[in-house]
Amino acid sequence: MTDLVLALDVGGTKIAAGLVGRDGSVVRDARVATPTGDDAEHVWQAVVDVVGQVLDGEPVEVVAGVGVACAGPVDSVSGTAGPINLPAWRDFPLRERIRGLVPGVPVEVAGDAACMALGEHWLGAGRGSRFMVGLVVSTGVGGGLVLDGRPFGGRTGNAGHVGHVVVEPDGEPCACGGRGCAETVAGGPRLVAWARRRGWQGPDHADAADLAAAALAGEELPRVAFERAGRAVGLAIAATAAVCDLDLAVVGGGVAQAGDLLFEPVRRTLADHCGLSYLDDLRVEPALLGGRAGLVGAAALVRQPA
Repeated sequence: MTDLVLALDVGGTKIAAGLVGRDGSVVRDARVATPTGDDAEHVWQAVVDVVGQVLDGEPVEVVAGVGVACAGPVDSVSGTAGPINLPAWRDFPLRERIRGLVPGVPVEVAGDAACMALGEHWLGAGRGSRFMVGLVVSTGVGGGLVLDGRPFGGRTGNAGHVGHVVVEPDGEPCACGGRGCAETVAGGPRLVAWARRRGWQGPDHADAADLAAAALAGEELPRVAFERAGRAVGLAIAATAAVCDLDLAVVGGGVAQAGDLLFEPVRRTLADHCGLSYLDDLRVEPALLGGRAGLVGAAALVRQPA
């Protein structure tokens, strides 16, 4: 049997595919920008295209299975996807479509943040942890759980979606339909919008990286924006850790690239809110796998490491 798994990582800004070996190495990969607009088939064609690029003329029989990480929410039982940040897909039959594209092999689908957590647990900052949450702080805030050394998706596969822990009960409306979720404070576009509403004069089309650069240059509003984001992420971790008895939170994603601007307020918040004795050893670490985490975790859905 082939040692390769075809892994897909479908997000709101990019769609990636890779061939992943038994040891977790990504031996070939490709990516394309996620199409905008409300045409579901246009997005699906981008998936087909990136799979074609990564197979590069090889027959589909070269792979032992397909693992798919997709922006959530994802129903891992039915294999459907309806990402908040990908409005073209609503109850999109992702597993069924993948089976048609790569027939005759197992196909597993999970949320992208759940796959990030699984990838980091296997080969990244989560190695050795038995009870961890992985967070992706990017356009939105996603999360996934590894409990007793195994991925835990819950009833539909969405357990650990910590971006929708409420951190400001009277806060901003969220795309999920709720209000005051961690994502409304710490998601990159929300972070920038908060600073702009208060007078930050950043460059046109500024993103979280521009905001971080301004904070590091000594600008006050960007620094306060990251303080708020870190507190929101810390509160979401604290709530999740108390419920699930965790020993580790691994945080990745574009906003997390700000480093201590985000991590220092996260750790201060945990010190303030994790008073239970069983949380004394709770640690927060930056993710190590970067953009590979989703692909590595998606591959592990099909063939869990021993």
